[in-house]
Amino acid sequence: MTMEVVSGEGSDIGALEALESNVRSYSRIFPAVFSQARGSIMSTDGGRQIIDFFSGAGALNYGHNNHEIRGAIVEYLASDAVVHGLDMATPAKLEFLKTFSSIVLGQRDLQYRMQFTGPTGANAIEAALKLSRKVTGRKNVISFTRGYHGMSLGAIAASANHFYRSGSGVSLSGATFMPYDGYLGPEVDSADYLRTVLLDKSSGIDCPAAILVETVQGEGGINVASKEWLRSIQAVAKDTGALFIVDDIQMGCGRTGEFFSFEFAALSPDIVVMSKSLSGYGLPLSMVLIKEGLDAWRPGEHNGTFRGNNLALVSATAAINIYWRNETFSLRVQRMGQLMRSRLEAIACEHGRGCSVRGRGMALGFDCQSAEKAEATARNAFDKGLMIERCGPDDQVVKFMPALTIDHEVLEQGLEIFEESLAETVR
Repeated sequence: MTMEVVSGEGSDIGALEALESNVRSYSRIFPAVFSQARGSIMSTDGGRQIIDFFSGAGALNYGHNNHEIRGAIVEYLASDAVVHGLDMATPAKLEFLKTFSSIVLGQRDLQYRMQFTGPTGANAIEAALKLSRKVTGRKNVISFTRGYHGMSLGAIAASANHFYRSGSGVSLSGATFMPYDGYLGPEVDSADYLRTVLLDKSSGIDCPAAILVETVQGEGGINVASKEWLRSIQAVAKDTGALFIVDDIQMGCGRTGEFFSFEFAALSPDIVVMSKSLSGYGLPLSMVLIKEGLDAWRPGEHNGTFRGNNLALVSATAAINIYWRNETFSLRVQRMGQLMRSRLEAIACEHGRGCSVRGRGMALGFDCQSAEKAEATARNAFDKGLMIERCGPDDQVVKFMPALTIDHEVLEQGLEIFEESLAETVR
């Protein structure tokens, strides 16, 4: 998203501006020094308390400093267990593999091999694309309008945002963009269009190694794909011999109401890419889930120094054990998401003047129809004690991604601040 420079407060912000690269972004939007955080509240050095509807860009689904998860981390550190071990076998890794396999995959009748990549989602996207090309012997990747998959060259080549693409400094190739669900309007079935193009040998589009999709586009504006469209895209991949990849980096780990964002459509992706809230505590961890029969890697063919972060594996295991052994947490997320949506739709009717609400679960977007209105509303909200981000091609959508564990009272307080901020903007 395009960042506006906001003047800072205090000498500490001044020092940051003098010492840190111009590339910094969130410290411009949220000009404060944050010293403590717990649950859904962040505290500044100046004593302000800020309700967090940002959740570390989706890396903090279980809130800041979740004490149940933290207990597992502290115990592990106190035992002098291995923290950095490349991809060597450790009890932490074995416990995560078994827990994820039995609780997350087993309860959903899914079977995948797990590959740990470098620490970011972009690292996992790169591995998924590289493996798809190796398996199929093809080069092209089908991606979608307004999609976003990371900042490294392979990932950004498959991302649509012009602002990010233009910063690469080189020609970006290897991806063909197709219209996402609803991009051409409700009367156009873009999945049918994709099928026609890929099955036509004279379309000019090379047969793809993979079709890469987000079920809900976060950076692109909280654009939601229907289950019918997603099923059609999966069928197109199968019929054309391409691997079907779901990018669940931001929308996985319960964000849309179920652990995987694709469960509602009963999909069975060939590859699933995960990161952000996978560790459960904001620690760097990413993973590629690979269907049996597609794990074509030779030993060491794709590696990295910081794959398999043992501390993050410990916290990830704790998060799964605490929240995902049954459907109780999932149902709570769905209920809270419905509450959020109802309240935001009421706000749109009262103050919106053409604004609309969209999303799934606790990933919701409030489309202000203009970047100026969204920016002013988000700025007013921060001044009043609420942290919210913007997204969409023109940053016209206010993105709501509170912690999935947020208290009902704190959620209501944040939504009230948003309503006040929007009303102040449109007056």
